[in-house]
Amino acid sequence: MKFNQNQSYSYAKTGQIDYHEGLRKYMLRVYNYMGLALAITGLIAMFASSSPAFMQMMYNPMGGMTGLGWLIALAPIGFVMFLSFGLEKMQLQTAQMVFWGYAAVMGLSLSSLFLAYTGESIARVFFITASVFGGMSIYGYTTKKDLTKFGSFLMMGLFGVIIASLVNLFLKSSGLVFVTSLLGTFIFIGLVAYDTQRIKQLYFVLSGNPEGEAKSAILGALTLYLDFINIFIHLLQFLGQRRND
Repeated sequence: MKFNQNQSYSYAKTGQIDYHEGLRKYMLRVYNYMGLALAITGLIAMFASSSPAFMQMMYNPMGGMTGLGWLIALAPIGFVMFLSFGLEKMQLQTAQMVFWGYAAVMGLSLSSLFLAYTGESIARVFFITASVFGGMSIYGYTTKKDLTKFGSFLMMGLFGVIIASLVNLFLKSSGLVFVTSLLGTFIFIGLVAYDTQRIKQLYFVLSGNPEGEAKSAILGALTLYLDFINIFIHLLQFLGQRRND
C-alpha cells in the first residue's frame, strides 16, 4: 500500500513537471514570434526610411501622405482583423506568413519615425520600452491575482482614448493629444500584464491540442506585439528627440 502511494505521487509529480515544461515552451514560442516580428518591423522601418524613392512614394511635396502612404498606414489594421477573425480556419503556415507580412507592413508604416526622431533617441526609447514590457509581462505571468476586472477596466479606458483621438482630429488640441498619449501609455503598460496572464490561461484551455497551441501562440504574439509597439510610440512622443529640435 505504501509503495502504491509513492508511485502515485511520482506519477503526479512527473505530470506536473511535464505540464509546466509545456507551458514554458508555449510562452517561449509566443515571445520568439513577438521578438522576431519586432526585429522585422525595426529593420524594414530603418531601411525604408533611408530610401528617398520610397519616402517620395509615401509623402507628397507638401508633407501629406499619398494614396500609397494611406494604404500602407491602414494595411496593418486589415492584417490584424484578418488574422484575428480568420485564424481558426487558416493553416498554420498561412497564419505564420500573414503574421510576418503584418510585421513587415508595420515596418513600412513606422518608417517615418526614423525621419522625425534621432536614431539615438529611438534606440533609447526602445530599450526603455523593452524594460517596462519585460517587467509587466513577468508580473502578469507570475501573479496569482486575477487580472480580468483590471483588464476590462483598461479596455474601457482604451476605447475612451480612441474616441478622444478621433474627436481630436477635428479639434486639433495639443492638450488633448498630451492627455490621450499619457493615458495610452499607462493603459498599454497595464495591458501587457493582463494579456500575458490571458495568454498563459489560454494554454491551460488548449493543452493537448498541438494545432490549437501553435495558432494561439501566433495570436498571443500579435497581442503582445501590439502592446509593445503602442508603448514604444507613446513613450517616443514624450522621450524622443526630434531631428528639427
